[in-house]
Amino acid sequence: MATFKCRVVSAREELYSGDVSMLIASGHGGEIGILAGHTPLITLLKPGAMRLKSADGTSEEVIYVSGGVLEVQPNVVTVLADSADRAKDLDEAKIAEARRAAEQMLVNQSDTLQTNAALAALAESVAQLQTIQKYKNRA
Repeated sequence: MATFKCRVVSAREELYSGDVSMLIASGHGGEIGILAGHTPLITLLKPGAMRLKSADGTSEEVIYVSGGVLEVQPNVVTVLADSADRAKDLDEAKIAEARRAAEQMLVNQSDTLQTNAALAALAESVAQLQTIQKYKNRA
């Protein structure tokens, strides 16, 4: 199986560096799958799960990214995430509480800025919960 180098980096840390056989991420135009030999591109990522299949295809790492940029070059894919966490490290109870708080902010909003902040927080918590579900289904 053909492989390529992949790096996933956030402002806090490097979450992954190694060979993978496939990467699947949530781009603004929908899900994007990258295999070895993919055409070079740069795309924005939206909040969601990113899946990295190991070089031998037997295991998969799931990483939540809150957004960022994905760059594909001939032999390496780089993900520069706004923030990122391994799915196994996400705290479902904290995320559910953040979702409830965002929903409450929407109910109590008084201006457009508050509405936009509440919608962004809600979207992020929903994406994190979906990432947890994807991870649980694979574990």
